[in-house]
Amino acid sequence: MPQADQILRDVFGFDDFRPGQGEIVDAVAQGENVLAIMPTGGGKSLCFQLPALIRDGVTVVISPLIALMRDQVRALQEAGVCAGALTSGNTEEETEAVWTSLEAGELKLLYMAPERLASGAAMGMLRRIGVSMIAVDEAHCVSQWGHDFRPDYLRIGELRRALDVPLSAFTATADAETREEIVEKLFDGAPPRSFLRGFDRPNIHLAFATKDGPRRQILEFAAVRKGRSGIVYCGTRAKTEALAKALRDEGHSACHYHGGMDAEDRRIVEARFAREDGLIVVATVAFGMGIDKPDIRWVAHADLPKSIESYYQEIGRAGRDGAPAETLTLFGPDDIRLRRSQIDEGLAPPERRSADHARLNALLGLAEALTCRRQTLLSYFGEDSAPCGHCDLCDTPVDCFDGTTAVRMALSAMLRTEEWFGSGHLIDILTGADTDKIRARNHASLPTYGVGTEYDKRQWQAIFRQMMGHDLVRPDPERHGALRMTEAALPILRGESGIQLRRDTIRKAARRPAVKALVSDEDAPLLSALKAKRRALAEAAKVPAYVIFTDKTLIEMAETRPATLDQMAGISGVGAKKLERYGAMFLEVITGASEAMHPSRRKLAGRDSGSLYDQLLEAQAGLSRGEGGIDKPLSCSASQLAKVAKMRPDDEAGLTRLLGERRAERFGPAFLDVLRAAG
Repeated sequence: MPQADQILRDVFGFDDFRPGQGEIVDAVAQGENVLAIMPTGGGKSLCFQLPALIRDGVTVVISPLIALMRDQVRALQEAGVCAGALTSGNTEEETEAVWTSLEAGELKLLYMAPERLASGAAMGMLRRIGVSMIAVDEAHCVSQWGHDFRPDYLRIGELRRALDVPLSAFTATADAETREEIVEKLFDGAPPRSFLRGFDRPNIHLAFATKDGPRRQILEFAAVRKGRSGIVYCGTRAKTEALAKALRDEGHSACHYHGGMDAEDRRIVEARFAREDGLIVVATVAFGMGIDKPDIRWVAHADLPKSIESYYQEIGRAGRDGAPAETLTLFGPDDIRLRRSQIDEGLAPPERRSADHARLNALLGLAEALTCRRQTLLSYFGEDSAPCGHCDLCDTPVDCFDGTTAVRMALSAMLRTEEWFGSGHLIDILTGADTDKIRARNHASLPTYGVGTEYDKRQWQAIFRQMMGHDLVRPDPERHGALRMTEAALPILRGESGIQLRRDTIRKAARRPAVKALVSDEDAPLLSALKAKRRALAEAAKVPAYVIFTDKTLIEMAETRPATLDQMAGISGVGAKKLERYGAMFLEVITGASEAMHPSRRKLAGRDSGSLYDQLLEAQAGLSRGEGGIDKPLSCSASQLAKVAKMRPDDEAGLTRLLGERRAERFGPAFLDVLRAAG
């Protein structure tokens, strides 16, 4: 069997393995099942490419991105390795060349997207070609709890069982929970040989900053690094285009990239970025996995990423050559509000949304960190580290203060309101505000009412944000964003431990102008829940979301919180047909319970005749066995009561025509009294 170090030198041109590579290559080459967690830029691909050249047969590589596969195939072919990919981006000639090499028994590495595994023909082909090993790149995509879940990755375990060959899984971003799911889904729970090669990228300088004119901040960051390749990640497509133009106006070579562009335009940007020095790409996360450019010198986030895993993977695209690289991540209250709403508007079950809120808390903890950021980042992935001396907090320590009293006040307000409210109402209690909600719930009588006037509303928001960053509180998806304490908060509440907070964050919050949101912080989680329901109904009906209800209608629902279908009927945009079709479902989102109502009564909801129907029903109940209570039971149908309520006959003859003689005789006088009283 050829020696690994000889292939390393002759084919790949390296004299030595990087730290940790040699052991992994040996285990994979020996046919062991392997799970390897290696930092971005740590040389994962070599750990399955080199063993593929040692082993007989074909190694199938499952990879999530066409661009990544094409780059790796091209690099292997340049090195003299017979490799190919079967992707939707292939030309006919490329596909023909792959089949020719397979039939000749020459192909060593076959790259495929996970989506191809859904085809029965693909499975039959893989059985025929002599597959000896499966390698899975970006294995975290199998995790339904992770940040890049790809449903087709769930088929890989089935493929491993069908072919009965060893499998090697590689990823750079997997916390303990995700690693457990990888083992369960890909290896049927049988532990593979695991290699945890560390997450640290010591050449990358980490920095965060609160937003204070974000366009200016990004332009200033790029200006100091002019002529160096960089990536700016943005939260929206529109922002990528605007910021790319602003960079070009400042003399930079810059272009934008997002999922709404034509495929050909995206390929042009990818090709430019691979070939041009000093190009800046302003992108959404569509410009994601598989960027193998080694000399990206900086990565900036114009908006907060969606999780700590996403953040780590995105900054990991810088400095893959090991040379110094820099990062900057901007964040602000609007970012956090957006990320929370994206979680709450998703269709995931409550436990998944709760886990996503915890992941966002971890990212806030990194953004609001008190000491070395690298320590905070690595501790999330289960690694201990000394202060790095190479992040913004090591460069310039932050101003902290003892925030124990403020945090206890906040926790006490949560407990005294039974953890049923979000930060908006809790801050109103702490600052002694006089609101309709406080009066309606008599919360001015609480011991915590008005105890926090030392801080204004925006400063309290900064305190709650830091509490989330320390994972002391989390939004409860089942209570529309009401905050719940975590176990970590109990020692502080009991006086067993204290907590330090950042003074600079709170000081800046007082100066920052408030941004007008669609709804208040208190109503935002309910609006997200209503949007999630709308989205599910729209997807099921294959119609645009606004066809169900417009945003304006949902905002009114969130703000007024109707408790009955009659109240729901008063919401602008809720007509009779939509009330009948959707009213009960949206009411259940708001109240947590459905309202039982006969269809005939539901059609009258929100009208005067609806109230009249209820009064007629009540009058009928007292006469069901006659005035003396001894007659044979008798009642009107719901549709008969609805007709009386709508048509309002003014004499006994009119009632007889609607109800018949027997019912008119028993209920007529009482019904006429109700009708006359209603005018």
